[in-house]
Amino acid sequence: MHIQPIHTTKRTQSTVSDDELQTAIADFLKMGHVDNIIALFKQEPHYHTWSGTLLTDQRFAVRLGLAVLYENLVIECPDDIYLAVPSLAEALKNEKEWVRGEAVNLLGIIGSDQAIALMTSMTDDPSPPVVEIVTDILDTTSNG
Repeated sequence: MHIQPIHTTKRTQSTVSDDELQTAIADFLKMGHVDNIIALFKQEPHYHTWSGTLLTDQRFAVRLGLAVLYENLVIECPDDIYLAVPSLAEALKNEKEWVRGEAVNLLGIIGSDQAIALMTSMTDDPSPPVVEIVTDILDTTSNG
């Protein structure tokens, strides 16, 4: 009896693109799985650089999830949240006022000197709701 050798093919590891991962993060935030995303951001701090892009998601639950995410990350890993500031600075230039407003909100949550300076620069935004968000956050931070 002759036994044929078993040939195995080398399996290649599939990779997930940044776009696919950002979509998955947004979907998890929409579903309210913020704890999963907190763990993910703790493991891979460079994901903070996607915050401005994630804010452009039209689903309100995603943007709300980002606010909850950063409220937690400010407490749980404050040393990494500064990585979000450059992408949020870009979001401040978005043509959609709701994106700018959400970016201002996240900058207020982050609360670093750089974040507050960027947020303060939005006091002359053409959108009254954006200016109102800035004013409310500044009033809250100045009142402790």
